[in-house]
Amino acid sequence: MWARILRAAMVAAAFSTLAACASLGGGREAPLKPPVVTDPAPIVSGTMRPYQIRGRWYHPKEQPNYDEVGQASWYGSYHHGRSTSTGERFDMNGLTAAHKTLPLPSLVEVTNRANGRRVILRVNDRGPFVDGRIIDLSRGAAEELGLLNQGVGEVRVRYVGRAPRQGGGMPMQRAEAAPARNDAAPSRDAGPRPYYEVATAQPVAVPAPAPALAPQPAPQPVPSYVAPAAAYWVQAGAYSDRRGADRVARRLGDRASIQNLDRDGRTLFRVVVGPWPDATAAERARQAVIARGFSDALLIGG
Repeated sequence: MWARILRAAMVAAAFSTLAACASLGGGREAPLKPPVVTDPAPIVSGTMRPYQIRGRWYHPKEQPNYDEVGQASWYGSYHHGRSTSTGERFDMNGLTAAHKTLPLPSLVEVTNRANGRRVILRVNDRGPFVDGRIIDLSRGAAEELGLLNQGVGEVRVRYVGRAPRQGGGMPMQRAEAAPARNDAAPSRDAGPRPYYEVATAQPVAVPAPAPALAPQPAPQPVPSYVAPAAAYWVQAGAYSDRRGADRVARRLGDRASIQNLDRDGRTLFRVVVGPWPDATAAERARQAVIARGFSDALLIGG
C-alpha cells in the first residue's frame, strides 16, 4: 500500500513541475482560443461585389470552411494611415491583413509553417494581387509570425468568422521567442521592407487642423492632372459639371485630382485618386473609394 501511495505522489509532483515550467515560459505557450464575437461588425457595403484585376475576376463571398496553404507577404509604412477597403485607417503595427475574397471585416487564423507561430488577424483590406500569394500581412502581423525580415513565407490561413466592430487581432501561439515590438513608425530607409514597396514613394503628410474659430477660405478648384502612362489610378466618376467634380474630389481627400476627358466632342471631368505604384495598392484604394459611396469606382492605367 505504501508503495502505491509513494508512486502516486511522485506522479503528481512530476505533473506539478511540468505545469510550473510552462507557466514560467519553460515550454511552448498553450494555444489560446479565438475571440468569441457576440456583436459582429456588419460586412462593408460594396466589398462583396465581384471585381477584376489584370483581366482576372475575383468573387468575394462567405467561406466558413476556408483553409488554405500558400505564400504570405506584408505591407507597411507606404500605406500607414491610409484608408483600407473597409474605410478603416491602416495601422501597420496592428494585427490586420488583406485577402482577395473573404468578407470584410472578418477574422482569420494564420500559422507560419516554418516556426509554428499563430495569430488571429482582422481582415480589413483587399490583396495581394500577386500569383501564389494568398494573404498580405500588416507589419505588426509579419513581426508576430516571424516573417518580417524574409518578407515572404509559407503560411496556413483558416477562416475564423466575422470580426468584432473594432480590433479582434491577437497572438495565439509562439514556438520561439519573438523580438521586442517597436510601435514607433520606422524610417523608410532602414530595416526590412515589404516585397513591393517603391523606394521613391513618400508618405502623405497630414496637415495640422485649422483653429476652430478661424475663418475658412472659399473652396478652390481642384487642379487638373495628367496621369503618367505607367501609373495606376482609381476613377471615382466622370462628370459634365466641373463644380460637381470639384466637390467629389475634395470629399475624397488630397490624393484626388481631376482629369479632363474628351468624349464624343464634349468634355467630361474625371475624378481620380492616385497615383499608385502597383495594382495591389490601387485595388485597396478602389475598395476604399467604394466604401465612401462610389460603388462604380474603376481601376484605370497600368
